[in-house]
Formats: sequence, C-alpha cells, structure tokens
Amino acid sequence: MKLLLTSAGIKNTSIANALVEMLGKPIAEASALVIPTAAYPAGGPAAAWRIVSGRAMSPLCEIGWKSLGLLELTALPSIDAAQWIPLVRETDALLVGGGDPLYLAYWLQQSGVADVLPSLQDTVWVGVSAGSLVAAPHLGQDLSDWQSPTGSVEALGLVDFGIFPHLDNPDMPEFGLAGAERWAAALDGPGYAIDDQTAVTVVDGEIAVVSEGHWKLFD
Repeated sequence: MKLLLTSAGIKNTSIANALVEMLGKPIAEASALVIPTAAYPAGGPAAAWRIVSGRAMSPLCEIGWKSLGLLELTALPSIDAAQWIPLVRETDALLVGGGDPLYLAYWLQQSGVADVLPSLQDTVWVGVSAGSLVAAPHLGQDLSDWQSPTGSVEALGLVDFGIFPHLDNPDMPEFGLAGAERWAAALDGPGYAIDDQTAVTVVDGEIAVVSEGHWKLFD
C-alpha cells in the first residue's frame, strides 16, 4: 500500500502532483472509496456529509475522481464481506476523512477493513488528519475525545512514525508548536508535525515530505 498522509487533504499543487504520481494515472482516470466514519463522534452526520459532498474544507472527494463510492465502516459488520471486500481490493484509492482517530481505528479493526489492508499492494491510502494518524502504531488518548470500549489505543501500524496534524493552524490553538512538542515527548519513535499545506508520503518503505508550508520532524 502507498500512503499519502495529509493534515487537510489535497490542499495544493505539490500534494496533488504527489497523489497523481502515486496513482500512476490522472485522478480523472482513478476510482476511489471514501471513509467518513471518523467524523461522527465530534461532528455527527453533518460532518460526515461534508466530507462526502466535498464541503469539509479539506479537499478529498471533490478533486475529480472517475468514480467515487462510500465505505461506511460501521455498516460493514452487518453485511456479507463478499459485497465489499472485492470493491476495496479493486479501487485505486481509499480516502480516509478526519475526525476522531481512536473511533476510526476501532472501526477499521471491527469492520474487517484492517485485515484486508496488507493485501492492497497498489492502493493509495489518502488520509486527512485522523485518517493519517491511524497509520501509526498507536494513538494517544490526548488526541481523541472518544473512549474505546476495549480501552485500546492501538492503531494500524502501517508506518513506524506518528503524525501531528494542523500545525500552527490559527483556528486550532491546541495544535501549536508547544502542543506538538508535548506530543513528541510521549512518542517512542519519530514523529512528523505537519501543517495544512504538508503531506508525508510512503512508497515502498521510502518516506518523503511534500510541502508548500512548514513541518517539523521529531526524531
């Protein structure tokens, strides 16, 4: 799997170009499935609708995909896996919206999607905020308002580093540099603090930063 881990979606030309390179084709020729599940704990159905409809201020669904489907994690345990696993395996990109990272990690595991991810060799995971955070080995409770019924803070472990999003966003004072430094102090590995104009890419184990803004590596 290829990873495009963003703070706020496809915000600029540099990030868009990185996505096209990872897809190996123009966006207009690529298929995608959007996962809005993380939005529910904080913003409810309206927040999920904004992600799907392209009105979430984090460009994701509205950038011109050839086809776009909805993959709602909370629905998957109640339907036959044969109805959705082939679609996940065939799509070019998984668009994973923002919201509560612990809630998202929990439902990725409960739905069975986490079990399918290792088989997706060419799929591009496009994360926004929480959708990027869950790629890490685990999550801190301080970045989540939701309590897992299992008490777990485990994430997907797709990468061996953490992501701190929205660095220095004036509308999110808790994501300033001081907050990033406190977050980094609790890590047991490296971490990237990225602003809304930055993304971290991972292709064949190679990590790169794509940015028209600013970021900081805590190593």
